[in-house]
Amino acid sequence: MFVSTEPLFLAQLRTQDAILVSVHSHRGSVPREAGAWMAVFAESTVGTVGGGHLEWQAMAEASARLRGAPGEPLVRYVLGPTLGQCCGGEVVLKFEPVSAADMPRLQAAFAQIRADWPHIALFGGGHVSRALVHTLAPLPLRVRWVDSRDEVFPTSLPTNVSAEHADPVQSAVADVAPGALVLVMSFSHAEDLDVVTACLARQRAQADLSFIGLIGSRTKWASFSHRLLARSYTPAELAQVTCPIGLPGITGKAPEVIAVAVAAQLLQVISQRTS
Repeated sequence: MFVSTEPLFLAQLRTQDAILVSVHSHRGSVPREAGAWMAVFAESTVGTVGGGHLEWQAMAEASARLRGAPGEPLVRYVLGPTLGQCCGGEVVLKFEPVSAADMPRLQAAFAQIRADWPHIALFGGGHVSRALVHTLAPLPLRVRWVDSRDEVFPTSLPTNVSAEHADPVQSAVADVAPGALVLVMSFSHAEDLDVVTACLARQRAQADLSFIGLIGSRTKWASFSHRLLARSYTPAELAQVTCPIGLPGITGKAPEVIAVAVAAQLLQVISQRTS
Protein backbone atom coordinates (compact mmCIF):
# COMPACT_ATOMS: atom_id res chain seq x y z
CA MET A 1 0.00 0.00 0.00
CA PHE A 2 1.52 3.30 -1.09
CA VAL A 3 1.12 6.52 0.85
CA SER A 4 -0.06 8.78 -1.95
CA THR A 5 -3.08 6.59 -2.75
CA GLU A 6 -4.56 6.15 0.73
CA PRO A 7 -5.73 9.78 1.33
CA LEU A 8 -7.23 10.01 -2.17
CA PHE A 9 -9.09 6.73 -1.71
CA LEU A 10 -10.55 7.73 1.69
CA ALA A 11 -11.44 11.22 0.48
CA GLN A 12 -13.44 9.81 -2.45
CA LEU A 13 -15.02 7.16 -0.24
CA ARG A 14 -16.67 9.86 1.87
CA THR A 15 -19.09 10.57 -0.97
CA GLN A 16 -18.90 7.53 -3.30
CA ASP A 17 -19.19 3.78 -2.85
CA ALA A 18 -16.42 1.61 -4.28
CA ILE A 19 -15.25 -1.93 -4.77
CA LEU A 20 -11.95 -2.54 -2.98
CA VAL A 21 -9.90 -5.05 -4.99
CA SER A 22 -6.89 -6.57 -3.24
CA VAL A 23 -4.37 -9.32 -3.91
CA HIS A 24 -5.53 -12.01 -1.48
CA SER A 25 -2.89 -14.60 -2.44
CA HIS A 26 -0.65 -15.55 -5.32
CA ARG A 27 1.53 -18.32 -6.69
CA GLY A 28 4.45 -18.15 -9.08
CA SER A 29 5.47 -15.04 -11.01
CA VAL A 30 2.88 -12.28 -10.59
CA PRO A 31 2.79 -8.48 -11.07
CA ARG A 32 2.10 -7.54 -7.42
CA GLU A 33 2.41 -9.04 -3.96
CA ALA A 34 -0.31 -9.95 -1.47
CA GLY A 35 -1.84 -6.82 0.05
CA ALA A 36 -1.62 -4.69 -3.10
CA TRP A 37 -4.95 -3.01 -3.78
CA MET A 38 -7.00 -0.69 -5.90
CA ALA A 39 -10.36 0.96 -5.29
CA VAL A 40 -12.75 1.08 -8.23
CA PHE A 41 -15.29 3.90 -8.17
CA ALA A 42 -18.00 4.58 -10.75
CA GLU A 43 -15.79 6.95 -12.75
CA SER A 44 -12.26 6.48 -11.44
CA THR A 45 -9.80 4.10 -9.81
CA VAL A 46 -7.21 4.59 -7.08
CA GLY A 47 -4.21 2.28 -6.64
CA THR A 48 -3.16 -0.75 -8.67
CA VAL A 49 -3.02 -4.54 -8.46
CA GLY A 50 -0.38 -4.80 -11.16
CA GLY A 51 -1.63 -3.30 -14.39
CA GLY A 52 -2.02 -5.08 -17.70
CA HIS A 53 -4.81 -7.47 -18.60
CA LEU A 54 -5.23 -8.65 -15.00
CA GLU A 55 -6.05 -5.14 -13.83
CA TRP A 56 -8.32 -4.50 -16.82
CA GLN A 57 -10.29 -7.65 -16.00
CA ALA A 58 -10.41 -6.74 -12.30
CA MET A 59 -11.69 -3.24 -13.09
CA ALA A 60 -14.39 -4.67 -15.36
CA GLU A 61 -15.46 -7.14 -12.66
CA ALA A 62 -15.48 -4.43 -9.97
CA SER A 63 -17.46 -2.03 -12.18
CA ALA A 64 -20.06 -4.72 -12.82
CA ARG A 65 -20.40 -5.31 -9.08
CA LEU A 66 -20.83 -1.58 -8.48
CA ARG A 67 -23.80 -1.78 -10.84
CA GLY A 68 -25.29 -4.62 -8.79
CA ALA A 69 -23.93 -7.75 -10.47
CA PRO A 70 -23.41 -10.70 -8.07
CA GLY A 71 -20.07 -12.39 -7.52
CA GLU A 72 -17.97 -14.42 -5.14
CA PRO A 73 -15.61 -12.49 -2.81
CA LEU A 74 -12.53 -14.32 -4.15
CA VAL A 75 -11.74 -14.74 -7.86
CA ARG A 76 -8.77 -16.72 -9.21
CA TYR A 77 -6.91 -15.51 -12.29
CA VAL A 78 -4.38 -17.71 -14.11
CA LEU A 79 -2.16 -15.17 -15.83
CA GLY A 80 -0.76 -17.27 -18.67
CA PRO A 81 -3.56 -19.45 -20.10
CA THR A 82 -6.45 -17.18 -19.11
CA LEU A 83 -5.09 -13.66 -19.56
CA GLY A 84 -2.19 -14.12 -21.93
CA GLN A 85 0.29 -12.48 -19.56
CA CYS A 86 3.82 -13.81 -19.61
CA CYS A 87 4.19 -13.80 -15.81
CA GLY A 88 2.82 -17.35 -15.74
CA GLY A 89 1.61 -17.39 -12.14
CA GLU A 90 -1.83 -17.09 -10.65
CA VAL A 91 -3.48 -14.46 -8.49
CA VAL A 92 -6.51 -14.62 -6.23
CA LEU A 93 -8.20 -11.22 -5.98
CA LYS A 94 -10.62 -10.23 -3.26
CA PHE A 95 -13.58 -8.02 -4.23
CA GLU A 96 -15.10 -6.10 -1.32
CA PRO A 97 -17.86 -3.46 -1.49
CA VAL A 98 -16.96 -0.46 0.69
CA SER A 99 -18.65 2.80 1.59
CA ALA A 100 -18.23 5.73 3.97
CA ALA A 101 -19.47 3.48 6.79
CA ASP A 102 -16.35 1.35 6.37
CA MET A 103 -13.90 4.24 6.82
CA PRO A 104 -13.08 3.63 10.53
CA ARG A 105 -12.24 0.00 9.78
CA LEU A 106 -10.18 0.91 6.72
CA GLN A 107 -8.32 3.68 8.55
CA ALA A 108 -7.41 1.21 11.31
CA ALA A 109 -6.23 -1.30 8.71
CA PHE A 110 -4.07 1.31 6.97
CA ALA A 111 -2.63 2.39 10.34
CA GLN A 112 -1.65 -1.21 11.06
CA ILE A 113 0.05 -1.47 7.67
CA ARG A 114 1.97 1.77 8.30
CA ALA A 115 3.13 0.48 11.68
CA ASP A 116 5.09 -2.24 9.88
CA TRP A 117 6.84 0.11 7.45
CA PRO A 118 10.64 0.51 7.75
CA HIS A 119 11.84 3.60 9.61
CA ILE A 120 14.12 6.18 8.00
CA ALA A 121 15.90 8.74 10.22
CA LEU A 122 16.99 11.68 8.07
CA PHE A 123 19.34 14.21 9.67
CA GLY A 124 19.56 17.54 7.84
CA GLY A 125 17.07 19.86 6.18
CA GLY A 126 19.01 21.06 3.16
CA HIS A 127 18.39 20.80 -0.59
CA VAL A 128 19.22 17.09 -0.88
CA SER A 129 17.09 16.23 2.14
CA ARG A 130 14.14 18.14 0.71
CA ALA A 131 14.52 16.34 -2.62
CA LEU A 132 14.81 13.02 -0.79
CA VAL A 133 11.68 13.65 1.30
CA HIS A 134 9.81 14.35 -1.95
CA THR A 135 11.17 11.14 -3.52
CA LEU A 136 10.29 9.01 -0.49
CA ALA A 137 6.80 10.53 -0.11
CA PRO A 138 4.89 7.89 -2.14
CA LEU A 139 6.86 4.93 -0.74
CA PRO A 140 5.86 2.64 2.15
CA LEU A 141 8.40 4.15 4.57
CA ARG A 142 8.14 6.15 7.81
CA VAL A 143 10.50 9.14 7.70
CA ARG A 144 11.64 11.03 10.78
CA TRP A 145 13.27 14.28 9.60
CA VAL A 146 15.59 16.00 12.10
CA ASP A 147 17.47 19.30 12.04
CA SER A 148 18.98 21.67 14.60
CA ARG A 149 17.29 24.60 12.81
CA ASP A 150 13.57 24.56 13.47
CA GLU A 151 12.78 27.05 10.71
CA VAL A 152 14.10 24.94 7.82
CA PHE A 153 11.16 22.55 7.50
CA PRO A 154 8.44 23.25 4.93
CA THR A 155 4.98 24.04 6.27
CA SER A 156 3.44 21.07 4.48
CA LEU A 157 4.89 17.57 4.84
CA PRO A 158 4.02 14.26 3.17
CA THR A 159 1.80 12.03 5.27
CA ASN A 160 4.64 9.58 5.95
CA VAL A 161 7.06 12.27 7.23
CA SER A 162 7.37 13.85 10.68
CA ALA A 163 9.72 16.80 11.27
CA GLU A 164 11.60 17.34 14.51
CA HIS A 165 13.84 20.08 15.88
CA ALA A 166 16.75 18.76 17.99
CA ASP A 167 19.56 20.82 19.48
CA PRO A 168 22.12 19.38 19.64
CA VAL A 169 21.04 17.42 16.61
CA GLN A 170 22.85 14.23 17.61
CA SER A 171 20.67 13.96 20.73
CA ALA A 172 17.88 12.61 18.48
CA VAL A 173 19.91 9.50 17.66
CA ALA A 174 18.98 7.98 21.02
CA ASP A 175 15.29 7.99 20.08
CA VAL A 176 15.67 6.56 16.57
CA ALA A 177 13.50 3.46 16.14
CA PRO A 178 15.34 0.13 16.42
CA GLY A 179 16.14 -1.24 12.99
CA ALA A 180 16.00 2.20 11.38
CA LEU A 181 18.08 3.29 8.41
CA VAL A 182 19.93 6.52 9.24
CA LEU A 183 20.94 9.16 6.70
CA VAL A 184 23.26 11.99 7.70
CA MET A 185 23.29 15.11 5.53
CA SER A 186 23.22 18.22 7.73
CA PHE A 187 24.33 21.72 6.75
CA SER A 188 27.54 21.31 8.77
CA HIS A 189 30.39 18.81 8.62
CA ALA A 190 30.75 19.24 12.38
CA GLU A 191 27.11 18.24 12.87
CA ASP A 192 27.53 15.33 10.46
CA LEU A 193 30.46 14.06 12.51
CA ASP A 194 28.51 14.42 15.75
CA VAL A 195 25.58 12.44 14.35
CA VAL A 196 27.81 9.70 12.91
CA THR A 197 29.64 9.46 16.25
CA ALA A 198 26.32 9.12 18.08
CA CYS A 199 25.24 6.39 15.65
CA LEU A 200 28.48 4.45 16.17
CA ALA A 201 28.13 4.78 19.93
CA ARG A 202 24.62 3.40 19.68
CA GLN A 203 25.82 0.56 17.47
CA ARG A 204 28.52 -0.28 20.01
CA ALA A 205 25.92 -0.38 22.79
CA GLN A 206 22.90 -1.84 20.97
CA ALA A 207 23.80 -2.81 17.40
CA ASP A 208 20.25 -2.06 16.27
CA LEU A 209 20.62 0.34 13.32
CA SER A 210 20.20 -1.29 9.92
CA PHE A 211 22.13 1.29 7.91
CA ILE A 212 24.19 4.43 8.51
CA GLY A 213 24.68 6.55 5.42
CA LEU A 214 26.71 9.75 5.23
CA ILE A 215 26.54 12.17 2.33
CA GLY A 216 29.87 13.35 0.99
CA SER A 217 32.99 12.40 -0.90
CA ARG A 218 35.61 9.78 -0.18
CA THR A 219 37.85 12.65 0.94
CA LYS A 220 35.26 13.69 3.53
CA TRP A 221 35.01 10.13 4.81
CA ALA A 222 38.80 9.83 5.01
CA SER A 223 38.86 12.92 7.23
CA PHE A 224 35.99 11.61 9.38
CA SER A 225 37.64 8.20 9.66
CA HIS A 226 40.86 9.73 10.95
CA ARG A 227 38.94 11.62 13.65
CA LEU A 228 36.80 8.64 14.62
CA LEU A 229 39.82 6.36 14.90
CA ALA A 230 41.34 8.96 17.23
CA ARG A 231 38.18 8.59 19.35
CA SER A 232 38.89 4.87 19.72
CA TYR A 233 36.42 3.56 17.14
CA THR A 234 37.79 0.53 15.31
CA PRO A 235 38.04 0.00 11.54
CA ALA A 236 35.33 -2.69 11.88
CA GLU A 237 33.02 -0.16 13.50
CA LEU A 238 33.76 2.46 10.83
CA ALA A 239 32.87 -0.13 8.18
CA GLN A 240 29.26 0.18 9.35
CA VAL A 241 29.11 3.65 7.76
CA THR A 242 28.40 3.98 4.04
CA CYS A 243 29.99 7.06 2.45
CA PRO A 244 29.41 8.23 -0.21
CA ILE A 245 25.75 7.26 -0.25
CA GLY A 246 23.62 6.44 -3.25
CA LEU A 247 23.33 3.44 -5.53
CA PRO A 248 26.63 3.10 -7.45
CA GLY A 249 26.47 3.93 -11.12
CA ILE A 250 23.99 6.80 -10.81
CA THR A 251 26.00 9.91 -11.54
CA GLY A 252 25.14 13.58 -11.13
CA LYS A 253 25.24 16.00 -8.22
CA ALA A 254 21.84 17.67 -8.56
CA PRO A 255 19.80 17.17 -5.37
CA GLU A 256 17.07 15.34 -7.27
CA VAL A 257 19.57 12.90 -8.83
CA ILE A 258 21.21 12.21 -5.47
CA ALA A 259 17.76 11.69 -3.94
CA VAL A 260 16.86 9.05 -6.51
CA ALA A 261 20.19 7.26 -6.00
CA VAL A 262 19.80 7.29 -2.21
CA ALA A 263 16.18 6.15 -2.35
CA ALA A 264 17.19 3.25 -4.60
CA GLN A 265 19.95 2.29 -2.16
CA LEU A 266 17.52 2.37 0.78
CA LEU A 267 15.10 0.08 -1.05
CA GLN A 268 17.96 -2.27 -1.90
CA VAL A 269 19.08 -2.44 1.76
CA ILE A 270 15.51 -3.00 2.92
CA SER A 271 14.99 -5.78 0.37
CA GLN A 272 18.21 -7.49 1.41
CA ARG A 273 17.27 -7.23 5.08
CA THR A 274 13.80 -8.62 4.41
CA SER A 275 15.20 -11.52 2.40
